[in-house]
Amino acid sequence: MIKKVGEAKFKRIAIFGLFALLCLTVWLGTFVPSVGFDYDFEKFFPIDDEETNYFFAHREKFESDNDFLLIAIQNKDGIFQRDFLKKVDDLTGKLEKEVPHVKFVTSITKQNEQIIFPGGGGSASRPYIDFENLDLKRDSLRIYRSKEIVNVLVAEDAKSLCLFLRHEDYLSKKKSDEVLASVDQILSTYNFEKTRVAGRVIGQSYYINKMTFELTMFVGLSGFLIVFFLLIAFRSAWGIILPLIVIGASLIWLVGFMGVFDEPINIVLTTLPSIMFVVSMSDVIHLVSRYLDALRTGLSKFDAIVLSIKEVGFATFLTSFTTAVGFFTLYFVKVEPIQKFGIVVGFGVMIAFILTFVSLPFLFYLTPAPKYIRKRKEGHFWADRLKKWFVLLIKNQRKVVAAFLVVSVICGIGISMIKTDNFLMDDLKNTEAIKQDFNYLDDHYGGVRPFELTVTLKDSTMSFWDPEVMKTIEKVEKYLEDDFGVTLKSSLNEMVKVLNRSSHAGNPDYYALPESSSKLKSIRRMIRIAGGGKLYHSVVDSTGMISRINGTIPDWGNVKVSGKNKELLAFIARSGLDETLQFKITGTAHLVDKNMRYLSTSLVSGLGVSMLIVALIMGLVYRSFTMMVISMIPNIFPLIVIGGIMGYTGIELKTSTSIIFTIAFGIAVDDTIHLLGKFKFELMKGKSVLYAMKRAYLTTGKAMILTTLILCSGFLLLVFSTFMGTFNMGVLLSITLFVALIADLTLLPVLILMFYRPKRKGKNLELNS
Repeated sequence: MIKKVGEAKFKRIAIFGLFALLCLTVWLGTFVPSVGFDYDFEKFFPIDDEETNYFFAHREKFESDNDFLLIAIQNKDGIFQRDFLKKVDDLTGKLEKEVPHVKFVTSITKQNEQIIFPGGGGSASRPYIDFENLDLKRDSLRIYRSKEIVNVLVAEDAKSLCLFLRHEDYLSKKKSDEVLASVDQILSTYNFEKTRVAGRVIGQSYYINKMTFELTMFVGLSGFLIVFFLLIAFRSAWGIILPLIVIGASLIWLVGFMGVFDEPINIVLTTLPSIMFVVSMSDVIHLVSRYLDALRTGLSKFDAIVLSIKEVGFATFLTSFTTAVGFFTLYFVKVEPIQKFGIVVGFGVMIAFILTFVSLPFLFYLTPAPKYIRKRKEGHFWADRLKKWFVLLIKNQRKVVAAFLVVSVICGIGISMIKTDNFLMDDLKNTEAIKQDFNYLDDHYGGVRPFELTVTLKDSTMSFWDPEVMKTIEKVEKYLEDDFGVTLKSSLNEMVKVLNRSSHAGNPDYYALPESSSKLKSIRRMIRIAGGGKLYHSVVDSTGMISRINGTIPDWGNVKVSGKNKELLAFIARSGLDETLQFKITGTAHLVDKNMRYLSTSLVSGLGVSMLIVALIMGLVYRSFTMMVISMIPNIFPLIVIGGIMGYTGIELKTSTSIIFTIAFGIAVDDTIHLLGKFKFELMKGKSVLYAMKRAYLTTGKAMILTTLILCSGFLLLVFSTFMGTFNMGVLLSITLFVALIADLTLLPVLILMFYRPKRKGKNLELNS
């Protein structure tokens, strides 16, 4: 098509085209600064899901189970020291008064024990820590006999206490930073031995700051890597500047479009620069390499451009398309951040292809060709080695197939060992301070993983105040504490038990449901009027038909918690407790767990679609079912290997590692397409299968090795990430692509030579011809 345009007209088109592309790039660049960051872990909940909808409806009835800060303060000499407690009391007051967006702050120095006088004599309260009449031995005994405080406001070993800071729901990043800045400033004025802070706002601030830093870091590292490889490949300023213009423009276009559509960068998209740079490099290197090779043969710039586009254009389009398909199929993962990651990067791959084949030919024509190109003779380093490897393959075809079969069996065993588990903070390395603080609070305060159970009355004539209903719920709560391992924080039964104990002078023996109906009525009256009814409606909704049991558990992981959930529901059914009541597990952590159960089916669907599309492309290009099957084997093999490595090394299948399979397949198939594209080109010249494969192997082998090294190096940059998911993605993708290269240079040629028979007849030529 370019040839028909004519050289003179092509020059005018090139000037106008580059000017238009420059204007578009500048315009899109103005939107880049407006692209923000999104750390909303609730977007990792399964979308269009019944349980997700149930959770949001449940939260509307009550309140968020995750909008708080826990501040643990350690003291190696024990917390029951006068000076230490006075400072804690002063800190609690300051936090409540001076920190913005805070509803209340609770600590043992501000918490009161409720005392109900018998015989209708009214009630009173007394502080757990009575500074006016301080008796630390007495006060500590009262605190540790109050079950609802231990592992909540004080650690069981009495070496630390915890402040509970409740802030407004769903704080924005700006407001979260205001809260954290104020808390940090206030804490810095005290010389406590050690303070640890955990909560959603600190996680949000940490993740967004890290995402910003890592995005900048990956841009810098990727830029350095690109310059390094371009210098090695082309050894000229021309060979560095022109590709950099295209690669940089591709990233500006993609991020600019994200700004146009107001799409923020989520935690998965922090890998965007590395992925875009290395994928763009593949297109650029194939086109630039072919253009320079054409110049070496003595062609003019215009003719070299035409030949380059003709020979590598379609193959590069197929590689870009299949890579984009690999990302697009992540849409089958019903998790919004993963879906957006797949869509954004998929479009980015196609943008890179379009800009490469639109702008580079114009730049080729309007810039002087490197002078060294015409002087330099084609080296024989790669040609000699590739020829030796090819001869070795021909002589050991059966051994090659046998070796791949053995490795596949070994890796298949490893795949059976893969574990699917998920922890709340497992995306962070153990050296991170925020994770250490989280683990401390998880170990010493009954866990920080929310547990939420809703109870619904099946009969509208019943009430949660009915003694039989309360006793049924008590059996479930007893199971939760004794067998499940839940630290109960709030429920209607818990409130009743605390007030019943208070009416008996704090005697822990009366931490139970009252036996007399009159006592229950008295407590009911107190709860319903406390705080204008807010206390009651924090555990029972406005209809009086739904109640909540709220608590925390240690971060045991998805597998263990899912098992305990099943045991809980089995216990309820076995004991007949669900005859009048419906029990349903919900909450943020529960939905994150359910997310893992979606992955197996959704990823299989996405990977299956990706494989089907690639197989159909191969089938249509070659019009051969045999070639379609042959082309898929070297690309499925790397997935088997990476699965085996995950199984043997204990890398668990989770959101961050599961998407690797679809991404890897989409990228790994590129080398197969380039090799088979050249193979078909030679067949069309009338060459035999053996000779056509030999020519394809020798001419594309170097480019395949070089682009794979670039891709692997680019993805290996991700090991510098703080996030373990990003780290694992970089390592596993690099291994997968390297294995795919080995399979394409060994297994694929052998399979073609052993099984592919073109329809036309022809004599095989000698290997050395």
